[in-house]
Amino acid sequence: MNTLKTALILGIASALAACSPPAEQPEAPAPEEAAMPAAAPAVIESNPNRNPYFGDLHVHTTYSFDAFLFGTRATPDDAYAFAKGGALAHAEGFEMKMNKPLDFQAVTDHATYLGMLPEMFDETTKAGQHEIAADLRNAETPEEIGEAFQAVLPLIGGTEEEQADDLLDLNVVRGAWSKIIESAERNNEPGEFTAFIGYEYTTSGPEFENLHRNVIFPGSDAPEIPFSRLDSTNPEDLWDWLDDLRSQGMDALAIPHNSNGSNGWMFEKTNQAGEPIDAAYAEQRMRNEPLVEITQVKGTSDTHPMLSPNDEWADFEIMPVRVASPLESQPQGSYVREAWLNGLAMQDAGGMNPYRFGVIGSSDTHNAAGSFEEDNYWSKTARLDATPQLRGSVPLDEGMDANVFNISDLDSESSGEEASDEEPAADESAYSDTPAQYWGASGLAGVWAESNTRAAIYDAFRRKETFATSGPHIPVRFFAGYGIDEALLEAEDVIAAAYAAGVPMGGDLLANGEAAPGFFVWALRDSDAAPLQRLQVVKGWVEEGQNNEQVFDVACSDGGTVDPETHRCPDNGAAVDLATCAISDDKGAAELSAVWRDPTFTPGERAFYYVRVLENPKCRWSTWDAIREGVAPREDMHATIQDRAWSSPIWYVP
Repeated sequence: MNTLKTALILGIASALAACSPPAEQPEAPAPEEAAMPAAAPAVIESNPNRNPYFGDLHVHTTYSFDAFLFGTRATPDDAYAFAKGGALAHAEGFEMKMNKPLDFQAVTDHATYLGMLPEMFDETTKAGQHEIAADLRNAETPEEIGEAFQAVLPLIGGTEEEQADDLLDLNVVRGAWSKIIESAERNNEPGEFTAFIGYEYTTSGPEFENLHRNVIFPGSDAPEIPFSRLDSTNPEDLWDWLDDLRSQGMDALAIPHNSNGSNGWMFEKTNQAGEPIDAAYAEQRMRNEPLVEITQVKGTSDTHPMLSPNDEWADFEIMPVRVASPLESQPQGSYVREAWLNGLAMQDAGGMNPYRFGVIGSSDTHNAAGSFEEDNYWSKTARLDATPQLRGSVPLDEGMDANVFNISDLDSESSGEEASDEEPAADESAYSDTPAQYWGASGLAGVWAESNTRAAIYDAFRRKETFATSGPHIPVRFFAGYGIDEALLEAEDVIAAAYAAGVPMGGDLLANGEAAPGFFVWALRDSDAAPLQRLQVVKGWVEEGQNNEQVFDVACSDGGTVDPETHRCPDNGAAVDLATCAISDDKGAAELSAVWRDPTFTPGERAFYYVRVLENPKCRWSTWDAIREGVAPREDMHATIQDRAWSSPIWYVP
């Protein structure tokens, strides 16, 4: 595709106009000048073809109880400065800085005990005189911090009705929440950078079944205090609360994350009471949860090899355990692709579909700074995984304990579980037994929006014109329609024609008799990352009561063509030198696109389609750690990774 077409697809010209810096704010006028009219606000250009924006909707700072305990002292202002391209000091003193800045961000500190840990570290406060406060303040080593964390978990694991809590001070919570709101307001720069007000609702089942959500508000309005697990551990009560806010004129949405660690609870076929999902449940869930976080530092929740045995790329950044527990997490009910399939099956059976959501990625950093690059990786939990030894990628120094950090995840507000007393197996004793070995440099939220403003980006969330990446800034476009064919590529304005001829990602394509739709698919390489290898469409459908899925390669790099029988591109020969992490310079594509038709299309059969684009392989963060330490990569970790992006689906509705 030529450069002009690329510019049209990406909206470059309008993006540059939309991102032009606003006029500088004048200094406060002198008294005699006070009557002078104020300077007109900068005009924010709007691109009707929409621009790609990248952000992070999952960031923890010093106000999250766990991040503070792990050593993070960075404030929301610090987190926003990092997102805008600045450097931030890690808890261990080294510098954290990304290759390129983000376009939007939300600080989403845990609502439960919001701001209470800083209060406990102040000996002059009531909370600072609590019986466990001194132990928390004295925790220095990773082992001591882990023990302190276990001590505080029982205090915050249940609801107020379930426990006598002499520690929680809601005035402190309100104060911290006000500071988070003020920071978002201060750092929001319409046209330049969008800061959303948000928080994390962190709940779980009785056996550590993860049910966490991030709550995002579209504007300056926010409640006096956020709804937390201390109000209810049932997400359905969160939806009631959000509906009540909406009735008062205050919209918000919740974004589930780490469904991979939910042990099947995130995407069940019943409600929390065990009753069949009905229309009211489906409508309420989709009203309040139009998006799901498909990837983040704690693994990717696209699909699992057990669920997609014919998908060669299903084994990608799998976290096999539940959040806050070493217990295994059941794949069924825990992954996004299967949820989409089960939603179709519910519709076919005469019910309603509660899983018509789009996707984003985000980081879940507890350093106030997301770590998105394999060769520039600082993991997640501050002092607890700051070194290769602590995150399990490099053998321990002699005398170090393999169980130095044996907690499966430390950002849960559920009750703690005692660390295992079992000794590591002999062949594993060289490495720390840490959950960080399953974590990765991921992920980012992508949107297509008219401008970099709260209103435009939030509207994109609502209509699900969103995509996710595992770290790189890869823009992806996806349209389906009956007027989409090869002639579209010759249109003067490709994207305007695509919007006119079909629906974008996140939309419903209604049947047009027996006609088969066409699909326009496009992706562009991140110039700071590896070249693109292949562009794929993943289809899901239900046939005779059985869930079915198929992966179609639709565009190949290096002049390759798709095999019509296997629907696969040939191997492009891209390689990685594991001694240096050098990648092939002459393999891969800067841009891939296709107009595609489904060879298995059946009129009257419900289906969804979404895009997945793969980069060439490169070294995983754990291999970079090993090379820098002068040791061999750990054999039970993937040495390489193929970073990728996913679009939200388009649903074909018969």
